[in-house]
Amino acid sequence: MKILKKIRIAIAILLFLPILLYFIDFTGKLPMQLHVLLKIQWIPALLSLNIIIIGTLLLLSLLFGRIYCSTVCPMGVFQDIISWKSRFFSKKKKKFGYDYKKPQNLLRYSILFLTVITFVLGSSFLVIQLDPYSIFGRIISQLFLPLFIWGNNILAAVLSGIGKFPIYKVEQVEFVTLAFGISLFFFLLISVMSWFRGRLFCNTICPVGTFLGLFSKISNFRITINESSCNHCGTCQKVCKSECIDSSNMSIDHSRCVTCFNCMTVCKKSSMKYEFGYKKAVVEVAQKPANNSRRTFLITSGAVVSTLTFANVKKQIGKKDAMLNRKPIMPPGATNIDHFSAHCTGCQLCVTKCPMQVLKPAALQYGISGIMQPHLTFSTEVFCSYECNICTTVCPSNALKKLPIEEKKLAQLGVAKFRKDICVVYTDEKDCGACSEHCPTQAVKMIPYKNGLTIPEVTENICIGCGACESICPVRPFQSIYVEGNTIQINAKKPPEAKKFDKKIDNFGF
Repeated sequence: MKILKKIRIAIAILLFLPILLYFIDFTGKLPMQLHVLLKIQWIPALLSLNIIIIGTLLLLSLLFGRIYCSTVCPMGVFQDIISWKSRFFSKKKKKFGYDYKKPQNLLRYSILFLTVITFVLGSSFLVIQLDPYSIFGRIISQLFLPLFIWGNNILAAVLSGIGKFPIYKVEQVEFVTLAFGISLFFFLLISVMSWFRGRLFCNTICPVGTFLGLFSKISNFRITINESSCNHCGTCQKVCKSECIDSSNMSIDHSRCVTCFNCMTVCKKSSMKYEFGYKKAVVEVAQKPANNSRRTFLITSGAVVSTLTFANVKKQIGKKDAMLNRKPIMPPGATNIDHFSAHCTGCQLCVTKCPMQVLKPAALQYGISGIMQPHLTFSTEVFCSYECNICTTVCPSNALKKLPIEEKKLAQLGVAKFRKDICVVYTDEKDCGACSEHCPTQAVKMIPYKNGLTIPEVTENICIGCGACESICPVRPFQSIYVEGNTIQINAKKPPEAKKFDKKIDNFGF
């Protein structure tokens, strides 16, 4: 039965490596089509209502158990890598292995219940923070990607010193404290749990794992123990990273089994089988008593109330910039704040793929529920490119509607606001006009002011909120022209075409 484990590992590698490389590809060399691999992740498929993907994943779980967790989910494969590496460093673990542990059902089902209920009631906080795919994306983009860029820049500097230029220096991603802190926390939490307890995160905290466990309980094909040949040696139990095999009682908790086939490859008696067992599964589920149901209900109900209270703080901290009272600027294709908040998982893919690095993970710009969701921040020469629609193309959860370039050019992300009282033309009576020169739609134009000077004026209905004007404004610390985000992204009017010069010239004049 080693062939099943090899097939499982091969599929996991074939899916994991492209996803990993796609997140750390700061050169843009990998094809954009790889984002299709992210659409088959559970939460993005669910939020985008991709019926075909959802149906396929459910069918696979009902047929073969939690193979999604062991092959498709990048966070699951990441845990396997950590767990596998730990066996080379921990002599105790290598000698004694894992052991059977009772399931933490109260914890795991409470987290699943909380995640579903709070999302239905309007808070995406738990979905964003606990989606395993998005946690993986944040860990790679916030922790590993900067290291790769740093290594690239060091190598580029060394090679340029000897006159070689095969690679070039790349601008480092901007450090966002809260995003880095959250990513580091989950990286350390999951790494420690995986190092010592294998798939503990999957079977206690991850709502996707808990949800799929409900289906793997009655899956058609499952790992079983042949009681007549089993000698209770415990070898299978020691290699079970889900800690779900009780060799003394010859039982397997199939709600936690991730179908990794480790147990089957080490059983010397060939007592572990992967076979059709649907009828037995139904009988086991029917006979199992519903213990602690009242206690679970009371605890989860209390947790729901406290979580909703926590999530509703969003209303109290909605003002983002005390000086400008700015609304956050959503990425193009977000359509409206309700749609974006409900569908974006904060996986950071659009952030890593943005060539202008204008997208950043949010802190409290959207409130507590929107922590880690992307928003636009403009700085010197950093704005939303008029000719770019990459973020709308790669989004796996349909939080960003795919916009062709011509539609994206008219998507009004926000509107530029002009503050005359701090403009250098007004305060210092100096000629400027940088904002007008950089505006791609002519929404900012210079009008006569005094003493031969001109001052900016904004035509709001043709402004798309790209931030080109804000990024070039020399006034600091707050620019005299800035973009305030739209809660509903409407289409701006097409900018007027430049007048054609149709005067006939008979000669050159010299």
